[in-house]
Amino acid sequence: MERVKTGIPGLDEMLRGGLLPQTATLVEGAPGTGKTTLGMQFIYHGIVEYDEPGIILTFEQFPSQFYRDAANFGWDFRRLEEEGKLRIIMTSPEVSLQDLQAVGGQIEALAHEMGARRILVDSLSHFQRLTQDPLRLRHMAYAFVNGLKREGLTSILTWESPVLLGEPVEHDIGIPFIIDTYILLRYVEIESAVHKALLVLKMRGSDHDKDIRQFDITSRGIEVRSRFEGHEGIMSGSARRMADSFVQAFVRR
Repeated sequence: MERVKTGIPGLDEMLRGGLLPQTATLVEGAPGTGKTTLGMQFIYHGIVEYDEPGIILTFEQFPSQFYRDAANFGWDFRRLEEEGKLRIIMTSPEVSLQDLQAVGGQIEALAHEMGARRILVDSLSHFQRLTQDPLRLRHMAYAFVNGLKREGLTSILTWESPVLLGEPVEHDIGIPFIIDTYILLRYVEIESAVHKALLVLKMRGSDHDKDIRQFDITSRGIEVRSRFEGHEGIMSGSARRMADSFVQAFVRR
């Protein structure tokens, strides 16, 4: 089956080759876990490795911040924009939702003009400020995600979790029902040190690895490494060494 590779070492392996085309992937995590970095890496590698132009739709950061953050990993977003392979749009959830519902909107025009195949939306959690009604919020998020698919885009949408350590909270808008792939990034405490963990909770239409993997943010971006060894309770935020086990965490890299 055709796959859209993220270009992130280890993650494509977990996804059995990559994401399915024209699907929506939610990346949830607490501040600093690497949600936006993962999305930028997806966009960058799509452009330079697979000749798939991309769009970044942001509700909170100016384009200059993306230029700066990307440069830290050696990704020249400014040059890619000048070449017409990337477009960074700062907007609001209200405007972007109306844009996708209108004929000839900005995202539709850009997708056709650039031949865009990928989009990063940072972040979907901003839709929560539009309404206090969970049913209406779910309807808006569903319409937004479907609008991206209608334009032929494979999307990564970030979601900010208020939980730093511990189990994830349940979403009012019914996240599992409106997205195709669900990736969770977590902080994990092991022996008084904080590490990062990644888990693919769901992937509609495909099998995927169920391991909880450690990952690092390096000078080249995110690198997903081996699964946690010798511990349990990883996703609770405070891992415990498994009984009668002498296997150390992170022994295989």
